[in-house]
Amino acid sequence: MTKEEFMQDYIGAFNRGDFDGFTRFYADDVDFDLGGKRRIKGRQAIREFYEGVFARIDETLDVTQLVIDDEGAACIIVTEFKALEDWSDFIAGPIRKGESIFIESFIFYRIGPDGKFTHVRTARSQGKA
Repeated sequence: MTKEEFMQDYIGAFNRGDFDGFTRFYADDVDFDLGGKRRIKGRQAIREFYEGVFARIDETLDVTQLVIDDEGAACIIVTEFKALEDWSDFIAGPIRKGESIFIESFIFYRIGPDGKFTHVRTARSQGKA
């Protein structure tokens, strides 16, 4: 995977809410660790999780730094979560309609031999960016 594919195809699809586009990068049995707050197993489960989030939140990723090779990728991402409705128990924190939460995170991707993400691990670098 190249930096251009990661940015344009994966991140671009995520930011457009293109579930088929961004989930095609995950292995069927991918292990996705959301900073110890939630663990999601499998591509379909990730899709269902984000379908639920995107129904209530406009989530946008801004990659500020990216290092990538054949075995993995590491990046710093600032995420904006803009509420489409009130959500008191949202995973990133309580949020009211129209409000935004900004979080900077370190995200590490392990890439399998087929070029798909087999493990994703996130960690907050700051409470709010």
